[in-house]
Amino acid sequence: MHSLKSLVVGLLLVLTPSVQAADFVGSLYIQSNDADQNEVFHYGRASDGRLMLIGKHPTGGKGSGTFKPLTGQDPGPNAFEAAGSVIRSSDRKWLFAANGGDNSVSAFRLGTDGHLTRTSHESTGETVTGRSGTAKSLAFSEKHGTLYVLHAFGPNHIRVFDFKDGKLSLRPQKRTVDTPTKVGRVPTQAVLTPDARFLMVDVLFDAHPAANPDGSPKLAVTNITDKDGLVVLPVQPDGSLGEPMFQDAGGAGPFFIQFLHGSTDTFLNGHAVSDGVSVGRIDLSGKVRHDPVVQIDASAGPPSELCWLVLSSDNRMVFATNFGFNNVSSYLLRDGKLSVAKDPACPPVPGDGKFRSVNNLVSSGPNDSWLSPDDKTFYQLYPNASVLVAYRVNPDASLTEIQRSPIPYTSPQGMTGY
Repeated sequence: MHSLKSLVVGLLLVLTPSVQAADFVGSLYIQSNDADQNEVFHYGRASDGRLMLIGKHPTGGKGSGTFKPLTGQDPGPNAFEAAGSVIRSSDRKWLFAANGGDNSVSAFRLGTDGHLTRTSHESTGETVTGRSGTAKSLAFSEKHGTLYVLHAFGPNHIRVFDFKDGKLSLRPQKRTVDTPTKVGRVPTQAVLTPDARFLMVDVLFDAHPAANPDGSPKLAVTNITDKDGLVVLPVQPDGSLGEPMFQDAGGAGPFFIQFLHGSTDTFLNGHAVSDGVSVGRIDLSGKVRHDPVVQIDASAGPPSELCWLVLSSDNRMVFATNFGFNNVSSYLLRDGKLSVAKDPACPPVPGDGKFRSVNNLVSSGPNDSWLSPDDKTFYQLYPNASVLVAYRVNPDASLTEIQRSPIPYTSPQGMTGY
C-alpha cells in the first residue's frame, strides 16, 4: 500500500504543470550552508504554492556543509541545532544570513522582484576552532538598526552589529548564556519581542554533548531540574543588551520561540525533550510565566525533538516540526489554549538511512519551515532526504503534499519568504 501511494504521489508531481515566472506571487529563501561557498537559494512562489528555483546568491561566507559541529557527526543535518539562520526585515527591504562555517553574517538588499543584492559581509569576531564555527540564529531590530547573532558555542554566544545603509558594523559588546556554574551551554534561537524591549534566547543543553561508554549520546538537557532554560536580555535605547535574566522556559529542551501575531507579550515555545508546545507570556519587566506543555504522541521513541514552529496569520493553527520523527504535527490555538489537531499532520519523509536522531530512529532531519502569508502552503526542509516539500494546508490543519524540490544533501537550513 505504501509503495502504491508513493507511486501515485510521484505521478501527480510529474503531471503537475511546470511553474511559470508569470505565476509568481512571492519568494522563498533558504541557505545552502555549503562548506566552500554558502549561498542563498531564491525560489519564485506561485499562487498554488509550487516553487521554482530562480537564483543562487553567494553570501561571501562559508557554511559547515554536511559536518555537524555540535556532535562531530558527518554527515548530520541541522548543523547548528538552530533556528532563524536566514531572516528578513519586516519592511521586506533586507535579508540576513548567518554563515556558520566561518562565523560571519551577510546582508542582502531585497528588490521589489525578490532579487537579492549583497551589500555587506562581516565576521562576527569569534574565532573558528576546528572544522566549523557555530554562528546561527539571527534577530534584527529595525527600531534600533541592530542585528544580533547567536552562536552555539560560547563563551561569547551573542555578538551585536549596527546596520545602516546596507552595511554591518560589529560592536565590541559580547554576551553569554552561560551561568556561573554552567559553562559551555548551547543555545538554539534568539528572538526579539515584537516591541523590541527584550531579546529572548532558548538554551537546549547545559553543556556540550558527549558520548557514554556505549556510544550513546550524553546530553545535559536544560530546564529539567534547574528552571533556567530561557535567557531574557533587556534591549537598551542604543540597541545594546543589558544583563541576562535566567528563567523557566516552560519545558525541557526549549528550542523555538514564536510570538503570536499582533501580540507583544504572548508566545509559543517548542520543546525538543518535553515533546510539545507551551504558551508563555512576558511582562514589561521581562518576567515570564507559562502554561503546561501540550504534548504530541512520542510513543514511537522519545524524544520527538519537536523544534521548529510556524503559526498561521490568524493565530489559529500551529505546525511543529519533529526532527526525530521525520514529520510535522499540528495544533489549534483557541482563546489562548493549545490542543493537538493532527498528529502527525503528514506522512513521514524518510532520509537515506545514514542518520539517526537522539531517539535512535532513522531520520531525514527535518528542520526549518515556513508558511505562506495566505496560510495556504506550508514548506518544510528535509535535508537528509535532499528535498524541500511544499504542502497544501487543509482546514483541519492536516497537510497534503503538492511538490518536492531537490536541495543539496544534508546541509541546507534556514527559511524565510514573503
